[in-house]
Formats: sequence, structure tokens, C-alpha cells
Amino acid sequence: MPKPTHHRIAPAILRPYRLGVTASVIFFGLLSTSSLHAQLPAGTTDATAQSQTQAPSEQDPLRAQANAALDQHDFPAALKLLTSLAAKYPNDAHLLYDLGFTQESLDQTSNAADTYRRAAAADPKYFEPHLSLGLLLARTGQHDQARTELLAATTLTPSTDPALKARAWRALARLDQATRPADASNELLEAMKTSPETPDDIILSGELAEASNDLAGAEAAYRRLLSADPQNATATAALVHLLEREKKTDQAEALLTAALGKNLDDPTLNAQLASLYDSQGQPEKAIPLVEKLHAASPNDSGITRLLAHLYSSNSQFEKAAPLYATLTTDYPNDPTLVTDRADALIHLRQFAEAESMLKRTTSEPSSFPTKEDLGLAASHLAFAASANDDPVTSLQALAIRDKVLPQSPSSLFLAATAHDKLHQVKEARDLYKQFLSVANGKFPNEEWQARHRLVTLDHSR
Repeated sequence: MPKPTHHRIAPAILRPYRLGVTASVIFFGLLSTSSLHAQLPAGTTDATAQSQTQAPSEQDPLRAQANAALDQHDFPAALKLLTSLAAKYPNDAHLLYDLGFTQESLDQTSNAADTYRRAAAADPKYFEPHLSLGLLLARTGQHDQARTELLAATTLTPSTDPALKARAWRALARLDQATRPADASNELLEAMKTSPETPDDIILSGELAEASNDLAGAEAAYRRLLSADPQNATATAALVHLLEREKKTDQAEALLTAALGKNLDDPTLNAQLASLYDSQGQPEKAIPLVEKLHAASPNDSGITRLLAHLYSSNSQFEKAAPLYATLTTDYPNDPTLVTDRADALIHLRQFAEAESMLKRTTSEPSSFPTKEDLGLAASHLAFAASANDDPVTSLQALAIRDKVLPQSPSSLFLAATAHDKLHQVKEARDLYKQFLSVANGKFPNEEWQARHRLVTLDHSR
């Protein structure tokens, strides 16, 4: 009987995403990628899946050397040998699959994808290339192509472990979770027909229930998992998120506090508790938690951003500003980070620097994720320019703001003072009056100034 070749499911899918900006981002980042990024077991192709006649490549002495290199995880050596073999035997699907696996192990994802495609074309009934290619494409964000490959895998028979088909169904369910929830539910059921239910299956079933607004069903799923595994941090995070959505913040806090009592340094749970405190307007309670996370992971941009936000919420702008400076250096094309940094600088009375950076970022309105984000940046620019005695820029910023947000007492007052500085008396008088008609005593200093200026402007006519 011929020596079986070393067919494995490629490893690059296991890389986890980094923590997000807030606890909910962290939480969903962990949940939404867990099944797509799980390590799949190494396997060998059963001899019955191959031709009864030994493949020509198996008779080549280089093949034995390549197999030995794969067994030892010496991927650079395996790559050299398998590349040479693939050139000699370009239609050997199993050889091509091993080459794709090796390329992916060395982070050569583009080459690996091409090689998996060649393996699938050489043997259309070969399951493993479709599964590995689908998982690789999912990991690199090519979800439509990934779905095609994973669907193809579900129609084929694995060469070794029948449970690998369940892995294809689970990956499909994760891909379809957001856009095809009904399909995702069916795919999850298909997975459990050939392999036992996993904790991740329970989490996914809860998420799907949440997506369909079946909050009771989602809570039951998360509590079922916690009943079987009280230390499961992912289930705790999922249930906490659900309780926050249901406005049951007391229950969420109690659950997090109890979980952290058993796992004090869990980053997801700490971030969720900090986010919960922040949503309750208690940044002073959240800050120590996130400072601890930041000390442990100083280069994690999500934690850094959360800490900067908390410092700003607690009026500790002198601490927020340097963190935002680091973030805007690392992510110069994120306009919301520029807005947050400029806000901190405005509170530190560094108006010229804030105005300069906001002028640059608002010059590209399409870069903002939402119109509200653009409106907020323009509002900050209008204020910074006003404080920097630049009424022309202030009015230009307000023109941007007023296209995406309704007028507010603050925007009316800034417009009035800008026209006033430019000696545009009629416009200033009208805007001061509009401001006073909506201020209703909420802005006593500005209202006093508006009345004073109206008297002066009336005398100047």
C-alpha cells in the first residue's frame, strides 16, 4: 500500500483579532471569529481516497524528504522541496495541497490561495483544498469567495475525518451570521449532525437569537453554557452584553464582578466592566481597570483609545492628549481619532493646533464614517477657530456642520459672534436673536453676551 501523503488543514486561520476600542467591540471581535480562526487537526489522506496505483510523485525521493520536513514542521525546507515537486508533477492535487498548506504556514497567503485553487482544479472531488481555501479567504476578509468555497466543501467527503465537514458548516454559519441569519441557523444544525455541540455553537445560537430579537432565547443559551462551565469568559461576556442591551445594568455588574473575582486579569471582562461604568457616567471607576489593561498591553490601540476616551470623560485632558497623539500617528487616516484629539487640545486651550488638524480632516468629508461624525468635527473646528480669532474659518466650519446636523444654540451663538467679528451687523443681530429665542437660560454667560452685543449693535446703526 502506498505511503499516504501529509494532508493537513492550513493553520493561518487560527490568528485571533486584537482587542477593540470598547468592551462590546472586544467581545464581538472574540465571538465573531472564534470558529473561523480555530486550529484544524492535521491529517493524512486515506489510501482509499487516492488512486489504487501509486501516484508518480510518491515514487520521487524528494517526496519522502518533504514528508519528513512536514512532520518536523520545518516549513522552509518543505517549501523548497514541495515547490520543486509541484513543478515536476503539476496535476498532483495532494502534492499541491501540501504545498498550499506549507505556504500558508509561512504566511504566504496569496500564494497559498492560488495553490489551493490549483489543487481543487486538479481533483474537483478533493474536500480539503476547498475547506482550507474557504477558511483562508474568510480570514482575509474575502467573504463572498470564502462562502463559495465552503459551500463546495459541504458537498464533498473529507479524505480523513468526517467531522471536518462540520467545520465547514460552522465556518459558513459564522460568515452568514450577520447577513443570512436563517441560513446560519440551518448551517449550525448541519454541523451538529456530524459532530457534538461545542461551547462556540451555544454562543452562536445565542447570537442568532439576539439577532432575531429573541432575547429570552439568547439569555437561555448563554446561561446554559455558564451552567455547564461557570468559568467560561466568552459566555459571561455574551450574557453581560445582553443584560446591558436589556438595561439590566445591576445584573450585568454583579455578573462581571463575580467573574472577575475568579479571573481578575481577564482583559475582556475588565474592558466590559469599564465600558459598563462608562455608560453609567462613572469614568472614575472605569479608569483604574483600563489603566491596568493598558499597562499590560501598551501597544494595543483599542485599549489605548478606550483609556483616552475615559480620561476625556473624566476631564483629565492632559492625560488623554498624549494618548490621542500616539493614536493619530499610528492611524493618521482615522478622522474620528483626529476629532477626539482636537477636543482634548481645545480643553487644554491649544486652539491653533486643534484648528489646524481639524481643517485638514474636514476637508475630506467622505472619510468620516457617518454624517454625525463629520458634524461633530466641524463643530469642534468652529469653536477652535472662534477661540483662535479666525471668524472666516469658523463660519466655513459651521456651513459644513449645518449640512449634516440641525442648528443648536451653540452653533447659532458661534455664527453670531463670527459675523460680529467681521462687522456684518445685520447677520450678527439676527443670529443673536435666534440664539436667545432657543437658549432658555441654559447658557447664562453667552446669553448675557448676546444681549450686551445686541444693545451695542443697535446703537451702532
